[in-house]
Amino acid sequence: MLAPHAGCIAASYGCGPVAQLLGPVARGEQGEVWRLETSSGSWAVKLLFEQPDLPGTEADAAFQDQVLRAGVPLPRVQRTIDGDVLSRTGGSWVRVYEWVDVMEPDPELDPAAVGDLIAAIHRVRSHSQVRPVDPWYAEPVGAERWDELLAALGAHRAPFADALAELRDDLVALEGLLAPPRDLQVCHRDLWADNVRGTSTGSLCVIDWENGGLADPNQELAIVLFEFGLGDELRARALYDAYVGADGPGRIEGTGDFSMLIAQLGHITEHACTRWLQPGASEAERARAADRVGEYTSRPITREAIERLLTRR
Repeated sequence: MLAPHAGCIAASYGCGPVAQLLGPVARGEQGEVWRLETSSGSWAVKLLFEQPDLPGTEADAAFQDQVLRAGVPLPRVQRTIDGDVLSRTGGSWVRVYEWVDVMEPDPELDPAAVGDLIAAIHRVRSHSQVRPVDPWYAEPVGAERWDELLAALGAHRAPFADALAELRDDLVALEGLLAPPRDLQVCHRDLWADNVRGTSTGSLCVIDWENGGLADPNQELAIVLFEFGLGDELRARALYDAYVGADGPGRIEGTGDFSMLIAQLGHITEHACTRWLQPGASEAERARAADRVGEYTSRPITREAIERLLTRR
């Protein structure tokens, strides 16, 4: 329970006296977020579920500082009074950010505004990152693993088993399109609607930078085009044109530029299936996993969708 540690966290991070923690107000795969209220203002406290990668954490925080200085809207990293990003509180690791009132995830955000925003991120051409290209963003799940999962899901009567089984051949075929990056720089690596948000002031904000590391901006642009283009020709064109017009360095030139999209969606879905099958998983955990798989089965990436994006970019 994090709430009793409000004063300790506020003091460690220099957030002011008279503190209370509210929440959790949000939950992800790697942690949950609490709202820290003090007499000096509000902050977001992220409680991490697992042992953090300490050098990687310092690197992603430094990149966030760099991107913020370049004018990209994101929550400012709050460091401890000793200059650290992480602190150990109540037996758990936490990190603290400036609080930003973000809206619910919305892939229907203005596509031109999204294109401008992603271009601003990609114009920060940093290569100083301790996190290399990760298999999560580049490697296939593989036919053998998909078949193993589908057999187990069917045997355990997962509610999404049939819908996913219908996509099995497409999943495997798409992984045959994977190609190595054409270019590498530090990227956010998670620019879905969950993390590109509208705010209460009407602007946009990018959150959850903890997975940042080396990736191909061309391939990251393809993810954004798929997510916020919503299969609509005009939206996809508006986003791509805005990105190029704002001097974004990425370009989509062929099917290989969709490699990060294919790999990441595959691994997200595989991970959710694995979580659903985990012995002893609670009903709430299984419901979250099923929802994640449902996000894919309701809007899968297909070869036809990739071809449409290639012709409409």
